[in-house]
Amino acid sequence: MRESLLTIPVNEVFEPREGCPFCRMRDTVEEHICEYIMGAAMMEPDVRIETNLLGFCHTHFLQLLKQNNRLSLGLMLNSYLERMRGDVFGKKAIFVKDKKTEKAEKAGETCFVCSKTEWGMNHMTKTFFVMFRDDKRFQTIFKTQEFICMPHYAWLRGKAESLNKADKALFVAALDELVGNYARQLNSDVDEFCDSFDYRNAGKLRDADMEHVRSSVNRSIYFLTGRSAE
Repeated sequence: MRESLLTIPVNEVFEPREGCPFCRMRDTVEEHICEYIMGAAMMEPDVRIETNLLGFCHTHFLQLLKQNNRLSLGLMLNSYLERMRGDVFGKKAIFVKDKKTEKAEKAGETCFVCSKTEWGMNHMTKTFFVMFRDDKRFQTIFKTQEFICMPHYAWLRGKAESLNKADKALFVAALDELVGNYARQLNSDVDEFCDSFDYRNAGKLRDADMEHVRSSVNRSIYFLTGRSAE
């Protein structure tokens, strides 16, 4: 399959064959969005309207802090807090039963970066499915990934509903085999990790060939949540 502006970013996240490629895809999209809104876009009216409306989740607040531009973040927070105060506590707030509770709950449920990341992931995933369908070489690359995390496993199963019957069957079989094999090995590694605390196995965990066991707890968290525990 000929490379294009659409396929290059997908190939790049699948190239390392380490960890979950869809986590790399998400991380790449998140990084671009965080850099974008913490730069000149922060003062663009359309962007500020959206950030004032949606705010940010805890995960993306932490990523924005890592951009080392607290003034930009402070300016966005200032206008977001002003809007939120008006909605929930202002004189014009609607004092209908449960309306204030509803507005307060929404303040912590939406995120500008999450919404844009989902949009970017949807577009890249469409390209991924075209590549998987039309490129045998790419099918092999997919099948030889280290693993797909559980959140992205569920994501892909849902997105596969858009495929025709034959393509869906081929993809789901490859996905289930990849994720199922990793889950089985990870379960075995965690089991061995637990056994290593038995007095009969004292010191075994320090052996050079036990790195896969020592890292099994952190790898399990990554596999189950889609976020690194490092």
